[in-house]
Amino acid sequence: MTRAVIAYGANLGDREATVASATRAIAETEGVSLVAVSPVYESPAVRLDGVDPDAPRYLNGVIVVDTDLEPHVLLDRLKRIEDEHGRTRETRWGDRTLDLDLIDVRGVRLADDRLELPHPRAWERAFVLQPWLDVEPDAEIAGRGAIAVLRAEATDEVIRR
Repeated sequence: MTRAVIAYGANLGDREATVASATRAIAETEGVSLVAVSPVYESPAVRLDGVDPDAPRYLNGVIVVDTDLEPHVLLDRLKRIEDEHGRTRETRWGDRTLDLDLIDVRGVRLADDRLELPHPRAWERAFVLQPWLDVEPDAEIAGRGAIAVLRAEATDEVIRR
């Protein structure tokens, strides 16, 4: 089994119910064993051009799993869970019912047209780093360093719920 970190975000609909349902779906995925679920945080919507204070706020957190699935297969399962929860993809970085990002798979470095590991922006996002720090305080992002140090440097707003 390999340790993987999945970040979630939801800013449309019943965010709490969606996050709870998606967490159950991940835990029930064949080849996946739930290790930890972070506390929930709230953050403003981030667009390609920065924070959008008028958009609905996100609920964010991370889910840590052990898996025997190859990263692309795990990504496919996460995309299916997003779709089952009403995710649409009309606007890049747009509002969404559910966003599941594969952040890290045991330090593997990978980049192709479907997946980049570690996630290319996780190292600078408090809404990923803080919940991850809560459940794995000694974790590191390959090529970037300790998440505790990265979290101290991240300046985006994140509020524990």
